[in-house]
Amino acid sequence: MSAAAEAAPRRKPLDIVLDGVAAIGRSAIGMARGVGAVALFAVEGVSHLARPPFYGRLVLRHFIEIAYFSLPVVALTAIFTGMVLALQSYTGFARFNAEGAVANVVVLSITRELGPVLAGLMVAGRIGAAFAAEIGTMRVTDQIDALTTLSTNPQKYLVTPRLLAGTLAMPLLVIVADVLGVMGGWIIGTAKLGFSSLTYLKATMDFLQFSDVMSGLVKAAVFGFIIALMGCWCGYNSRGGAQGVGGATTSAVVTSSILILALDYVLTELFFAR
Repeated sequence: MSAAAEAAPRRKPLDIVLDGVAAIGRSAIGMARGVGAVALFAVEGVSHLARPPFYGRLVLRHFIEIAYFSLPVVALTAIFTGMVLALQSYTGFARFNAEGAVANVVVLSITRELGPVLAGLMVAGRIGAAFAAEIGTMRVTDQIDALTTLSTNPQKYLVTPRLLAGTLAMPLLVIVADVLGVMGGWIIGTAKLGFSSLTYLKATMDFLQFSDVMSGLVKAAVFGFIIALMGCWCGYNSRGGAQGVGGATTSAVVTSSILILALDYVLTELFFAR
């Protein structure tokens, strides 16, 4: 052992524990600051909805970008999810001689959970990344500062239209996902599992309630807002050139996906309590 190592004081176990607690505290404080900053960013973005000028063309542009151009990936995800869900449900229910409940499980799972969650995750990967990359590029090339120089509020011009478009577009995507997911289950149920088409559809319609669809649409609106918010936030606060834009894009997708799953439980708990 060297003389420097012998001279260095040994740390007491209590000091190690206190350092660990301090690190946890610093992480918690940093997380709280981040949540507060995002909340203030969201409040400022939403507040511009009630104050002129209004950028209707930008809202329409982003609405088409989200709703129309995300439709293929959401549609494919929904229809194959419905197919797999029908097969797996049939495999499980066959052990209890309850195969007739396949249609009920498919429509309930798609409308309440899988439709909004999977559509949200797909849109987060596509739109959240696009928003973060576009706004992040504007940040690192000083285009956002140029908007301020031209007396244009950057948040009103860049953030508010995206928040509104995301909130409005996601429920429409989820309606399509619900229909195609149920159709995927119907295709497998009639073509492979031996169900009568009329019997399967009747069981689906008899079991489906308006509250099931509405809960999924409320989730979709919240998820759309979160996707747009995190894409704008990560892009708006990106730094460091191309590398910073890449990091902002990754952060937008990861954060949006985690928040979608977390808020899905929170919203499900609220609807379950009712």
